[in-house]
Amino acid sequence: MVVDLRSDTVTKPSEAMRAAMAAADVDDDVIGTDPTARRFETEMAGIMGKEAALFVPSGTMANLVSVLVHCDTRGSEVILGHDSHIHIYENGGISTIGGVHPRTVTNNPDGTMDIDKIVATIRNPDGELCYPTTRLICLENTHGNCGGKCLSAEYIDKVGEVAKTHGVKLHIDGARIFNASVALGVPVDRLVRAADSVSVCLSKGLGAPVGSVIVGSKAFIEKAKILRKTLGGGMRQVGVLCAAAHVGVRDTVGKLADDHRRAKVLAEGLEKIKQFTVDLSSVETNMVYFDIMDPLISPGKLCQVLKQRDVLAMAVSSKSVRLVVHYQISDSDIQYALTSMEEAVEEILSSNAKLVQLTNGSTANSHGN
Repeated sequence: MVVDLRSDTVTKPSEAMRAAMAAADVDDDVIGTDPTARRFETEMAGIMGKEAALFVPSGTMANLVSVLVHCDTRGSEVILGHDSHIHIYENGGISTIGGVHPRTVTNNPDGTMDIDKIVATIRNPDGELCYPTTRLICLENTHGNCGGKCLSAEYIDKVGEVAKTHGVKLHIDGARIFNASVALGVPVDRLVRAADSVSVCLSKGLGAPVGSVIVGSKAFIEKAKILRKTLGGGMRQVGVLCAAAHVGVRDTVGKLADDHRRAKVLAEGLEKIKQFTVDLSSVETNMVYFDIMDPLISPGKLCQVLKQRDVLAMAVSSKSVRLVVHYQISDSDIQYALTSMEEAVEEILSSNAKLVQLTNGSTANSHGN
């Protein structure tokens, strides 16, 4: 059995998901007559406290469609975090496809952007002859590159007030919004109340095989539906996928607290390995980032040796590794991963020591000759 901690996107469909997919009542969703898709979208709109919802193939498309609906005039500008998923990992689609100009504000370690910096970044309408026009602010909750940190409802409300005061919209990249809701103990609809639109990934913590949903007003979703078709995201018997997503929402949200608990156990275990350092206070949800302090151990080498022990991890920098817990990781998997980490470190250091001995011996022999 492989313990796959690379991401929460690696989960396999459960038996309940596969059964629901096989039994799904379907029709043509592009025409708008797939009953399973309609039911699921209505369900998600209700859960998120919005008027309407739309299923799309991916989180990247969900964010792209949302930004383009809000920024429907070329030369629009969106304010977003410098370390946000939309800005870094989505191929610059808002610019290359939508002609939308990104203007970044520094993300704090907790994933927030300072309110005063957001306000200062909003363009003065008097400068529209020279500058892009600010039309949107984007937040990310939880914030992936900040370690899965949660943005509070109070913070989101403040950003929402800023947006409303300046006549711009607020979009939340809520790929892991249910993780934030569970960790904060705040209902998900309350968490996104101030947002004009939210994208929700179904294939991360919720464990569905494919898809995201966008939620917002009915008018917003009608425009989003057109853009989804434009981008090639209109699918026919999509109820097959929505059926699996429904099971994920029904069955997996209740397991997220266990994912968070296991992530903390994992972090505490890693902190006990003297070659690693972990900021335990930063582990709020299902992500654990740790730094390797020993220069003899590289993240790439560590992941390579771990793979030989059937533990999969992801190197994210020259000294850091990311681990993500999901509902198909058990308590025993966490313990096995920690044991494997210790063994991998020992193997790497032992190999390095032997290499030094061989090198020194070779040097000594050459000097003797």
